[in-house]
Amino acid sequence: MRVRPLDWTALTLTIIGAVNLGMIGFFQYDLIATLFGGVDSVANRVICAIIGICGLYCLTLYGRIRDDHNVVIKD
Repeated sequence: MRVRPLDWTALTLTIIGAVNLGMIGFFQYDLIATLFGGVDSVANRVICAIIGICGLYCLTLYGRIRDDHNVVIKD
């Protein structure tokens, strides 16, 4: 599987989003909202939308991983 820079970026942002959701669930603390001006701010909504798009993009990794395992190398 060839890993592209976009894969790393999307995976990193998805992990940040997952950690933020964990903090909301365990501690009722939204770090992204705190950093970007509250829950209703435009910046917070944009950041959350970008993280959501990255999560959807990461779904494509499953297909590429599956295709990688089906490759047969001949000597």
